[in-house]
Amino acid sequence: MKKSLPLLYESGMNVIKNNILKLILLGFIFCNTVCLGQSPMLYKNIDSTKLYLEVIYPKKMDSLKKYPAMIFFFGGGWMTGNKSQFRNQANYLAQRGIVCFLADYRTRNDNHTTPFESVKDAKSAVRFIRKNATKFQIDPLKIIASGGSAGGHLAAATALIDDFNEVSDDLSISCVPNALVLFNPVIDNGPGGYGYDRIGEEYKEFSPLHNIEKDAPPTIIFIGNQDKLIPVITVQYYQMIMRKVGSVCELKIYDGLGHGFFNYNNSKRGYMETLSETDRFLQSLGLIEEKTNIQIPIPN
Repeated sequence: MKKSLPLLYESGMNVIKNNILKLILLGFIFCNTVCLGQSPMLYKNIDSTKLYLEVIYPKKMDSLKKYPAMIFFFGGGWMTGNKSQFRNQANYLAQRGIVCFLADYRTRNDNHTTPFESVKDAKSAVRFIRKNATKFQIDPLKIIASGGSAGGHLAAATALIDDFNEVSDDLSISCVPNALVLFNPVIDNGPGGYGYDRIGEEYKEFSPLHNIEKDAPPTIIFIGNQDKLIPVITVQYYQMIMRKVGSVCELKIYDGLGHGFFNYNNSKRGYMETLSETDRFLQSLGLIEEKTNIQIPIPN
């Protein structure tokens, strides 16, 4: 017996509804398993300046899992620079299971600010990431701070410097990362060190070398022995002090390479070897899965 038109209509609508529900479910699964791509995120708005984080996620993410996070600060003497400097490193480490962040911060050339404002911004950025750990699907106890030159100073400052906090920051949220990866970092701002002419006597509160304490986060430092800005002896002394307070501090010295050697455009060898050592170091801390055969791809 043929179905009546109302019954046929009802049956057809049920099929459509079921298909729509399937599409919604598939869409939800897709959004939670494939690469979430790159997206800018406003983390700070101060004095009419908007500061952003570029977020780079792993290709495939399990919606039930928390991932480590890594924030990168560009170099440029707190005067200039661009957050894209570490995009190649971030792209690689995202594929190793880390949610990566490329951070803006205020600089003298763009914002007419001092290094002190740069430190405030770096601390604000780490606090923002930790506060929004659920949104970013990260583990707030597995945050790595990284940077090169003055950006390396900022990464170290988030871990070691107590002062220079933005008045609008929630200080109940720690800005201290759980590990540091530093590329020819500015770590001595004292007399004879980099930036003393701008920092002055406040170096005692500003210089990472002068503020190392027990429980400083495990650290790896990369330096070229031809660096004209950061003396190798300075980072060797930094390592000695770190070890004295009982903290892990690995130091990798690269023969024949100068300042900025970790950038691919400056030295392919420097880029490949420092990124490979970064991978190995983060494995040793249990922050990424073990992998014996590390192969660093050539950036696009």
